[in-house]
Amino acid sequence: MTAAEPRQSRDPQAPKGRPTPKRNEARGPRRPMAAPQNRKDAVKRQREARRAALAKQREALASGDERHLPARDKGPVRRLARDFVDARFSVAEFFLPLAVIILVLSMLPSLQLKNISLLLWLVVILLIVVDSIGISVRLKKKIRERYPDENRRGAIAYALMRTLQMRRMRLPKPQVARGQKP
Repeated sequence: MTAAEPRQSRDPQAPKGRPTPKRNEARGPRRPMAAPQNRKDAVKRQREARRAALAKQREALASGDERHLPARDKGPVRRLARDFVDARFSVAEFFLPLAVIILVLSMLPSLQLKNISLLLWLVVILLIVVDSIGISVRLKKKIRERYPDENRRGAIAYALMRTLQMRRMRLPKPQVARGQKP
């Protein structure tokens, strides 16, 4: 290296040998965004974006894809609650079919059948309450063990509301088989 040649160094404190570019030169040429020309176009674009987001959300509810689920279904605690409920039978999921049967019995003219239907209402509601208490106690314990530092707020209510739905109608779709450990 001779004295006449400029020194090439990678030292960050060394001068760079050229002036600092102006901001607009550093950014490069600015391209205009494809902004909507009027309010009608803006509304149309927003509607299309919302439709696309909802389509992704619907697909995620069917497949169980965690990335696109709605906020109420996201997170490891909610996933555990879903799997916990989906892995077992619960009395509450049979409430609607039982309610139809009980209503039909109560409409029949026989007084004995009306009394039986009234007793069945009481038994079904009592079984649902007892089953719900059992599920909430076991689920609380499991969540506390597995996710001690996660936000557990609302997970028990979320699980209990899921038990009220028939398994085929649940969204997000069940990811575990009955009897499988969550």
